[in-house]
Amino acid sequence: MDRVLTHRHVRNITTADAGVGRYITGIGRYMSGALAASAVVACIFLAAPATGQWAQWGGPNRNFMVEAKGLADAWPDEGPRQLWKRELGEGFSPIAVDDGVLYTMYRKTPDGENEYTIALNAETGETLWEHEQLSPIAHGMSQYGPGPHASPLISGDRLFTVGTNAAVHCFDKKSGKVLWRHDMLEEFGAPVFYFGYSTSPIAYKNLVVMSMDRWREDGGPWATPRDDPRLAKAQNGQALIAFDQNTGEVAWRSHDYPTDYTSPILVNFGGQDQLVALMRREMIGVNPATGELLWRQEINPVPDENIPTPLWTGDGLLFCSAGYNSGSRVIKLNLKDGKTVPEQLWYNRKMRILQSNAIRIGDYVYGTSGGFGAILMVCLDVNTGKRAWAQRGVGRSMCVYADGKLIMLDEDGQLMLATVSPEGMNIRSRHQILDRISWTAPTLAGTTLYARDRKHVMALDLSAAGRR
Repeated sequence: MDRVLTHRHVRNITTADAGVGRYITGIGRYMSGALAASAVVACIFLAAPATGQWAQWGGPNRNFMVEAKGLADAWPDEGPRQLWKRELGEGFSPIAVDDGVLYTMYRKTPDGENEYTIALNAETGETLWEHEQLSPIAHGMSQYGPGPHASPLISGDRLFTVGTNAAVHCFDKKSGKVLWRHDMLEEFGAPVFYFGYSTSPIAYKNLVVMSMDRWREDGGPWATPRDDPRLAKAQNGQALIAFDQNTGEVAWRSHDYPTDYTSPILVNFGGQDQLVALMRREMIGVNPATGELLWRQEINPVPDENIPTPLWTGDGLLFCSAGYNSGSRVIKLNLKDGKTVPEQLWYNRKMRILQSNAIRIGDYVYGTSGGFGAILMVCLDVNTGKRAWAQRGVGRSMCVYADGKLIMLDEDGQLMLATVSPEGMNIRSRHQILDRISWTAPTLAGTTLYARDRKHVMALDLSAAGRR
């Protein structure tokens, strides 16, 4: 079952552990001569101990910046060269890349009751293995697409995923064998948000950490109904939970702050490793080894929804933004008597990021702003919050920065190549590659871009050599 077959695609079906669904293992040939892992971005980050070219949400440092070279300065009219494209299915789970293999999650149909974790050959898109699990759709999960939403995480030989209904799986990344699993609703009484679970896990040493929470009147809206008997298993102090990567045992669970859709990051400040999590009403820093609270900063006014991941700018500044009637702010970390003390440096509504991301280049932050009205590309001074410029002509976009270029994929499936500076933005190329709704963050490994919508997944050659 676990051996690699090299010449033909096979599919085997076996029963998974403890009667929990099944895993379908189709092991094809692995790509030889995998691209070298990209280097860590030169900034003061604590890189999570994840392995691979794009092993987690947001890339090597969870900030959507990678050290790729040789990207084209512009694309021909027909767009960048397509390496392959295949059908996949529903879901917004981003693509993780490691050693010539892609990992993501999907649902075969909009109303399907099962979710799949899948491994693909990065060179051809061929299925290597996939795992099926029951994950029913509830309430708002189908309003804008039923998920899954969270990004897979690669750490060593293991792959970690979290499904729409908060079921955590640890796989052997090569074979797809389930090593351990937890159903956070069934075991810990953790409710699922209205649109489904979306927090992407993060690795720290031998741990994998994610948000969880408990049902509360002011912490919804929940997809899990209040009268669900499983909610009685919840405890106070389970906003965050850490599992041992090897055994799946709970290492710690702590804090009682209402959570939201956003994913945590790791930083090092004052010589101390810190897990930073943006909750519903506060930003907190905890010791990732123990869960001990290091600091807390109240977020006021309280955002409608916290979806974008906080951005660690490497100089003690944490940028975060939310859409609708919210805005952006910077939390500054200060060191006093050996302890971290936060303060809100500024807040304004000049940038309101709904579900996309921001990129910091130098002293400026760039991102698409707006709710359901006009969308603007905005540049803010990270130190003051002053808006340098705002430009129309782009849709709400997920952004990746590499080789001095901003790669933007908007929600209508249009891919753009731009350069940005405090003086403005120059869109060098744009091309329609996917269908609406394209909310999944693209993945850049070397000069290959992997992207998906709710029907397809594809690979594009963005290199200068790959121009047609």
